[in-house]
Amino acid sequence: MRRTLQALGGAAVLATSLFLTGCVAPVGPVEVTRFHATGAIPLGRGTIAVEPAEGQENGMEFGTFSGAVLRELTRAGYSATLPGAGPSQQVALLSVERHTLAPVRNGSPVSVGVGGSTGSYGSGVGVGLGIDLSGPPPAQVETQMRVMIRERDSGRTIWEGRAQFTVSSKSPLAQTSLGAAKMAEALFKDFPGQSGETILVK
Repeated sequence: MRRTLQALGGAAVLATSLFLTGCVAPVGPVEVTRFHATGAIPLGRGTIAVEPAEGQENGMEFGTFSGAVLRELTRAGYSATLPGAGPSQQVALLSVERHTLAPVRNGSPVSVGVGGSTGSYGSGVGVGLGIDLSGPPPAQVETQMRVMIRERDSGRTIWEGRAQFTVSSKSPLAQTSLGAAKMAEALFKDFPGQSGETILVK
């Protein structure tokens, strides 16, 4: 009897552990693709400014992503344009898209089972009712960020990068500030990167 109770206790601890593990919001890797022109002027030098790409709203969310991108550009060797210093030599055109993907439960949360048995003292039928109380899985937040670096004077695009990742809506990275920092860091990792190569940055 004691062994049975110990086994049940161990199973309960294991189930609790698995449950708590399942509650931790998953963190997906950032998918990054970059391209840069051959024979372009040196990247990572001179002054640069981050501006909204065509059609991009210049709101608070954009400001958060813009700040994260500029921070990584300065780490890569650029200098931020100082106020009143005139136009920058290069410009980083930034666009951001965020979507919330709501999962759909498959099937009914209630299940009914019917069983029958036959023995020495007659037969019987039992009905079992099961209810799934786990609820639907959390929504997913998908974020896509694109940066094009252009020469200010000629308008020529000399570098382009795209980053994308999806996390649970319960993840801290679903917040704009943390997600922007993670995406910008991944996008400019080992800048300018291998042209045409898609990598996953954890």
